[in-house]
Amino acid sequence: MKDEQKEIIKKRYDISLQKGERFWPDSIFKDALMALAILLILVLLATFIGVPVEPKADPSDTSYVPRPEWYFLFLFKFLALYGQIPLVGKIEWLATVIIPGIFIGLLVCLPFIDRSPYRYYGKRKFALGFMAIFVTSMVCLTYISDIPTTLGEGFYLPGILQTIGGLVIPVLGYSLLALMNFVFKKAPAKSMIWATVGTVVLMAGLTGATLALAPAVAVEETSVASTLTDQIIAGQDLYSVNCVECHGDDGKVTTIEGVEGLEGKLVMPINGHDVLYTLDDASLAEVIVYGRPDAGMNPFGKAYNSEGLTKSEIDYIVTFMRFTWDDRFELPPMAPLFPALVAGEVPSYEVHIAPIVKRYCVSCHRAGKDNGNYLMTSYEEILNTGDNVPLITAADENSILLKVIQEQNILDEAGEEIIGVMPPKKVLGANIVDVFMRWIMNSMPQTAEDAAAQSTTPTALPTP
Repeated sequence: MKDEQKEIIKKRYDISLQKGERFWPDSIFKDALMALAILLILVLLATFIGVPVEPKADPSDTSYVPRPEWYFLFLFKFLALYGQIPLVGKIEWLATVIIPGIFIGLLVCLPFIDRSPYRYYGKRKFALGFMAIFVTSMVCLTYISDIPTTLGEGFYLPGILQTIGGLVIPVLGYSLLALMNFVFKKAPAKSMIWATVGTVVLMAGLTGATLALAPAVAVEETSVASTLTDQIIAGQDLYSVNCVECHGDDGKVTTIEGVEGLEGKLVMPINGHDVLYTLDDASLAEVIVYGRPDAGMNPFGKAYNSEGLTKSEIDYIVTFMRFTWDDRFELPPMAPLFPALVAGEVPSYEVHIAPIVKRYCVSCHRAGKDNGNYLMTSYEEILNTGDNVPLITAADENSILLKVIQEQNILDEAGEEIIGVMPPKKVLGANIVDVFMRWIMNSMPQTAEDAAAQSTTPTALPTP
C-alpha cells in the first residue's frame, strides 16, 4: 500500500472517530440484532436438541451423582482435576472460592489492567491470547466432563491426559504469555502468537486423545411409566418380585409361609380397609421405604438398601395397591400380560415367557433365594441352571418345569419330594400353562422372529 493511500485512510478514520456513533438508534440497533440472534439460537437448541429428561428426583438414592448445567460443566471438571493434585488438592476452598474469585476479579478489573488505546488486533496480543486459552480450556473441560478422572488404583492414561490438558498446559500457556508481556517486553509479537496457538493445539489434541481412549460408558435405559395403566402394570411387576413372597399375590396373607427366617410370622393383610383406608399414599410409600423391622420387613428405600427401589418404583407399587385393592378407586382397563395365542402360533421367550416369569416366578427364582439354584431372570438361566438340570428338555412334555406348573411334584427314588409344585401358593391359569407347553414343545425359541419361523397358519375349511 502506497503512503498516499495510507494517509487518505488515516484521515477518513480520524473523521469517523470525531463523528462517533449515536447510542440511539445505531448502537441499540446492533445490540438488538445480536440479542435476537442469540435468542433464536437458544430457541433452536431447545427445540431440536432439548434437555435430557431424567427420572423423578429421589432423595433416598445415594448412588445418584448430581451434575451441574452444561454451562458449569467446565468448572465441575476443573474441580475434579484439581482434587487429584497431591496435598493441595485436598484444600477444597482454594478451588471452590479462591481460584474462581481470582478469575472473576480479573474480569472486573480488566478495564483498569488493560488500558491500551489501540483497537487493532495486532496490538492486543496478550488479551486475545489469554482469552483464547481460557475459552479453549472451557470448551475442552466441558467435552471431557463425563469421563472419569480415575478408575480405582493403577495406571489410567485418560486420567493423566485430562490432568495435563486441563491443568498443566493452560497454566504453562498463561505463564508464557505473562512473561512475554510483562517481563520480556521486547519479545517478538510472533512469539506470543505461537505460544497461544501451541497451547490451544495441545489442549485440543489432548482432549481428542482423552475422548478416544476413554472407556465406553454402559448406557442404562430407564423406562418411565407415563400413563396410569403403565404405572399399575409396573407396580404389579415390582410387587410380584419384591412383595408377593411374604404378602401373596392378592395381599391377603396373614401368616408367612415358606420364607426363611419369617416362617409362621403373623402379618396384617395389606389389601383390606385397615391398611388402605387408614394410610394415604405417602404413608404407604414410607412403610415401603423404611420397612417394619419389628415385623420382619426390610426397608426397600435406596438410602437404607443399596439394592432397593427408587422413589418412582415405590410410587408404582403404591399405585398398583390402591387401584387393585381399594374399592374407592376404579381400575382402568388393563392390557393382557401377554398376547393371546392363536391356533398354530408358537410363543417366544421375549414376548410371552419373560412377562409371565417376571410376574409369577422371579420373586423366588433369583439369586439369594432358596430355590434349588434354579434362576429365571434371563433366557440362559431358565435353560441351564438348577440342581436338577435339565429342568427343560426341548419337545418333551414330561419336562420337570411342565410337571410342576401343572401341580405335579417331583419325587426321588425313595418317594421324597425334591421339587414342589410351582408357584407354591397359586395355580397358574390354563392359558399360561398352554404358553409354556407350546414353547417347550417347539424348542424354546428366544425371539419373536424365531417363534414366527416355526408358527403355522391355520387353513380355512371350505364352507359346505
